[in-house]
Amino acid sequence: MVNEAQLERPFGACAAPVLLRALLASLALLFIFAAARAEGTPMPQPLPDDRAPVVVDGVNEHDVYGFGQTIIVRGTVKHGAASFGGDVIVEGTVEGDVAAIGGSVIQREGSRIGGDVAVFGGTYHHGTSAPNRNPQSMTIVVAGLEQELRNMMRDPTTVLAPRLTPIYLGQRLLAVLFWFVLSLALTAVTPGSVSRAVARLHLSNMRVGLIGLLSAVVLSFGFFISLMALPTAVGALVGVMALLFLMLAYFFGRVAIQAATGRWLQKILLSERRRSESLALLLGTAFWVIVLSLPYVWPIAFCGLLVTSLGLALTARYRLGWKRAEAA
Repeated sequence: MVNEAQLERPFGACAAPVLLRALLASLALLFIFAAARAEGTPMPQPLPDDRAPVVVDGVNEHDVYGFGQTIIVRGTVKHGAASFGGDVIVEGTVEGDVAAIGGSVIQREGSRIGGDVAVFGGTYHHGTSAPNRNPQSMTIVVAGLEQELRNMMRDPTTVLAPRLTPIYLGQRLLAVLFWFVLSLALTAVTPGSVSRAVARLHLSNMRVGLIGLLSAVVLSFGFFISLMALPTAVGALVGVMALLFLMLAYFFGRVAIQAATGRWLQKILLSERRRSESLALLLGTAFWVIVLSLPYVWPIAFCGLLVTSLGLALTARYRLGWKRAEAA
């Protein structure tokens, strides 16, 4: 039988325009992808570029797409060109927008791009002179994670199955250290909130999970609806606030989940006199780092952590009396 007085004991008391909206949507995906990538897979090795490029000669009346392929525009594209996992090389004319995810946009001398340029994970090259562009067009470049995005677009299974290499094992050890230090710091700063969250997992885990699931659905739909329906400045502000809340909720919720897991592991593995709050945090941290390193399992575990963390963050200000008061 779970004793509420024990559960509420403070944890850590003994321990120390269109492309702008597309950019915000991509930042949301990049946050989830970067966090999940850090949990599940090691530093990527470049995949062989053995796919023939998409070459456009003459006049093309439609949009041009490349999936894991480089696009080379030598003629004229009446609409836009986008590559997922490759580069877009413009030697002729693209009258619409040009985008690359996991690649770069390269505009040669004498070429023309009539629309906007968006690059996620790569760079925009246009030589030393000013590019031939529409003065009202926009340029958005988000650098970083280029190889990860390129590999994911070319072979999505690389995200799901980690490779056991020395670098990967070193990353797992660093992940344990990072989350352990963060757990110690958070439990030292807000021991009461973490303690209530741990107790709530024991006593009301189904309700916490349901609240987290509903909030995840509302955040997902509300985020994209706000980007499409609200003015650009307001939609951008709402998007940034939603991402910030998601990050803070994940950090707080994961620390609480690790603390609860560590206490459970201590009861199974150690006698009463050998237990401690710091050791519980270390055990819980190591457990979840291992779970989030398992091939094809870690995406499900990550989503479960994220949903539960949202539920814990939204109910953090309520004490355990919420359930007893409702029964009365």
